[in-house]
Amino acid sequence: MAKLNLEPLREIDGYLASALVDCDSGMAMAKDGSAVDLDIAAAGNAEVVKSKRKVAASLRLNDNIEDILITLGRQYHLIRPLESNNKIFLYLVIDRSKSNLAMARHGLKSFEGTLDFG
Repeated sequence: MAKLNLEPLREIDGYLASALVDCDSGMAMAKDGSAVDLDIAAAGNAEVVKSKRKVAASLRLNDNIEDILITLGRQYHLIRPLESNNKIFLYLVIDRSKSNLAMARHGLKSFEGTLDFG
């Protein structure tokens, strides 16, 4: 597999950091930026995804997670499991005061379409 390049995500307004994370291990497969410790964030957010999936299964929602939003006072943290491989998710940190959440979600989804694990 070629080295994964997260740099296109820098085009998202308010961009601070991003990672591509293996949900099973909690390890970052690729990371960019230094606004947060991406290794700790990857591991912690893998647990968030696992927990939300467990709750959704218990509720018999029979649906997939499109994204998970964590809203902080100064930042948005977006977690987006890949449609092509739900064992992997994109993690994006953006500055709340410099970003448009709807556009960030759109940018993250568009970027997902450029990923190729073949």
